[in-house]
Amino acid sequence: MRVIAGKYRGKKLESPKTTSIRPTGDKVKQAIFTKLQFFVADKKVLDLFSGSGALGIEALSRGASDVVFVDSGKEGYNLTKSNLKSVGENCRVIFSSFDVALEKLTEKFDLILIDPPYKSGYYEKCLELIYKNHLLSSQGIIVCERDRTLPFSTQYFELFDTKDYGTVSVDYFKSKENI
Repeated sequence: MRVIAGKYRGKKLESPKTTSIRPTGDKVKQAIFTKLQFFVADKKVLDLFSGSGALGIEALSRGASDVVFVDSGKEGYNLTKSNLKSVGENCRVIFSSFDVALEKLTEKFDLILIDPPYKSGYYEKCLELIYKNHLLSSQGIIVCERDRTLPFSTQYFELFDTKDYGTVSVDYFKSKENI
């Protein structure tokens, strides 16, 4: 696992030791950040279900101003902290379930990355809490990575793009007021 582009390009990141964490593959990660290439710089990012921290670190590498990482697993929390240390970044890493974190966070984010365990059913609840707690900035984007066979919908945000990569789908949402 490595950083694809930006100031940490080529930097190897520590991989999970167990199968309880499923890092985003390089092909999907590259596709997400290629789509967002002119959006990420100077943005505040939330990396939910951070796992290894690879998505948030990719955002930092491409110029994000700050990333907040959230993971409820001890391995993911420690792995994110270790990978941040290896690239020399000092960001907030929250050891919490996504729902508790989304209730306690008060700042607005320009980019929210959601990559929970595929069959968890957490997607709708994440989007509901982001909406209810006003966590997405007015021009913000939410990116959800999911198993392609498990579609979901939301009443809170407008889907503006979906891309499939083998068994993985990536959905892009914006506030309904900004479409």
